Amino acid sequence: MVSSSRAFAGPMRYIQGQGEIFNLAHYASIYGSKAFVLIDAFLFDEINEKIEPRFEEDGIAYRSLCFSGECCTNEIERLNDELDAFQGDVVLGIGGGKTLDTAKMLSATNHLPIIIVPTSASTDAPTSALSVLYSDKGEYVKNVKHSRNADLIVMDSGIIVKAPLRLFVAGMGDALATYFEAEANRRSAHNNLVGTGYQMTKTAYAISELCYETLMQDGYSAKIAVENQVVTAALENVIEANTLMSGLGFENAGLSCAHGIHAGLTALPETHPYYHGEKVAFGVLCQLVLENADEKTLLEVMEFMYRINLPLTLKEIGVEPTQENISTIAFGTAVDNKLIQSEPFEVTEDLVFAAIKVANDIGTKYLAATRKQGVKNDTKR
Repeated sequence: MVSSSRAFAGPMRYIQGQGEIFNLAHYASIYGSKAFVLIDAFLFDEINEKIEPRFEEDGIAYRSLCFSGECCTNEIERLNDELDAFQGDVVLGIGGGKTLDTAKMLSATNHLPIIIVPTSASTDAPTSALSVLYSDKGEYVKNVKHSRNADLIVMDSGIIVKAPLRLFVAGMGDALATYFEAEANRRSAHNNLVGTGYQMTKTAYAISELCYETLMQDGYSAKIAVENQVVTAALENVIEANTLMSGLGFENAGLSCAHGIHAGLTALPETHPYYHGEKVAFGVLCQLVLENADEKTLLEVMEFMYRINLPLTLKEIGVEPTQENISTIAFGTAVDNKLIQSEPFEVTEDLVFAAIKVANDIGTKYLAATRKQGVKNDTKR
């Protein structure tokens, strides 16, 4: 059913700045005296060394576990057993998107407050009341909606800027979809992702527009800041765009073709080494083709993607553009999930197949022409 009521959701608090990681014990103490902390394997030792002494100083019981790498049923059950044994008062998730989604699952299952601490600005997952559940092998299973958003999100810019550049760029790929998917949902009057779904507010649409404007204005400069591991105003703006603006935008305005293409791509194992935002970025191109966007918009998006090194072709995300592969993606996009059905027209598997094929060809020709002109793109994926 399509709701005529409007709704807007978001985290209770959002804090962003250098050195905020050292304030986690203080923030956790607001919610209780026993902190259960889930940390990405990549940063497990480093983060523990930074924050455990602060928890001890503040008299907060501290139990940290290393995330296995996949937000899947088996991992959630393993961690639930650990949380039950510890009897924690608050859950902290520290790391990337799948770590944070898993922490959200633990919080929701156990009805505990949650503090989200991204270690990169690689996705818009932190602000939402959603977790994306995968199989043990990394295949998309479903989106899980929670009853509320995070109690607190803490973004330490000093940690974000030291994360791999590719993660930051992938975050811009995810954020790039926000405005275009909001526009598709506005035109179709499709329900958003708040609770059972409502119409978007004008606030949500404005945030989505600002997200796109921020990327166009500050995205390239922010990329250079990350390359030099320095915090600048442009970097702070894009961290906010990748995380807060994009997160509030997608949840309150809705998802569409770009994320639908991402879901379809996960059916191909060769795409699994590539980041969420990289696959979403290619999905943006497919969405623009599907919607027959004007050439000015298409060129603006492709130029931006090329400058910061987001993938413009299937080959750049590990996929040979064969009929079989494109058919697999189209089926996973149009049949196996409903995200793309928020487009303002009926979407068939054949239409998606055509959009992917044309988007890939446009991207291939754009790359060839741009490189022939000598325009460099030296970031490596």
